[in-house]
Amino acid sequence: MRIIILLATILFICSCSYTGHVIKEVIPEENGTIEVHFCPVDDCEGVLLGYLEDSIDIKCAFFDLELEEVIALLDSKDAKVVTDEDNPGRALMHNKFCILDDNIVITGSMNPTDNGVGKNNNNLVVISSKYLIENYNNEFEELWDGDFGIGDEVDYPLIKFNGYFIENYFCPEDDCEEKVLDVLENANSSIYFMTFSFTSDKIGDFLIANKDRLDVKGVFEKFQNNQWSEYRKMENLDGINIKFDTNSNMMHHKVFIIDNETVILGSYNPTKNANENNDENILIIHDESITKLFVEEFEELFYES
Repeated sequence: MRIIILLATILFICSCSYTGHVIKEVIPEENGTIEVHFCPVDDCEGVLLGYLEDSIDIKCAFFDLELEEVIALLDSKDAKVVTDEDNPGRALMHNKFCILDDNIVITGSMNPTDNGVGKNNNNLVVISSKYLIENYNNEFEELWDGDFGIGDEVDYPLIKFNGYFIENYFCPEDDCEEKVLDVLENANSSIYFMTFSFTSDKIGDFLIANKDRLDVKGVFEKFQNNQWSEYRKMENLDGINIKFDTNSNMMHHKVFIIDNETVILGSYNPTKNANENNDENILIIHDESITKLFVEEFEELFYES
């Protein structure tokens, strides 16, 4: 799906609430384009290749990179690429993003691998945003310089984009777990989630504590069923409706949907390592039309036989 709006940038003086917190500050405002794709239903490899082919200046950070056409194209374009193999530490460089011509950022849960594009359930989001580009450029430069698992806080944590708010954070420096909780705590009616790995006690305990006032539903990745999974705490509770995915491969999303109006996505799994150690990124998009696309994906996975 493609939503196209001509790019314009102004400053927005905000006295409003975007995660339940009233703020008064100058917030950058711009219009741009945003696309949402879901693998394997959509041709995510084709989308990525198309954007790479049309770009000159390419910077990418991938946890895993296997697709031969993508590798060849990146080589032919003299792209700057960081993968987890470049990371000497034990914590993961778990990002999956590209910055193209300082105009487009591609992010989400998809690794450019055969499974990532053709078998696993993933999301791929393409956005043109001057301010998000600056955030991702700063993160990339830290990784390119070998600064893994550390970094400066994000420059533009909040922007007004196409009339709605987008938040952008990087772990571990921005404490992604707390940012997710900030949004969840202000849910009024429902929280749905699709999580590859979910071991965060803070987030899990919040969902359990609020199961009587909120409609809580979730899809867990079946291969992550272990003693640390929040599934074990939720599986027999009234008021929480959860299931394991039925994909014979993997459900790789890292998504929370709040009140059918806000979606949290990116590379961050709600786990201790993802929050405190790994290099990760998240977007929090406060827009009903974008969120609706993720609701449709959730319903496909939650209600499939």
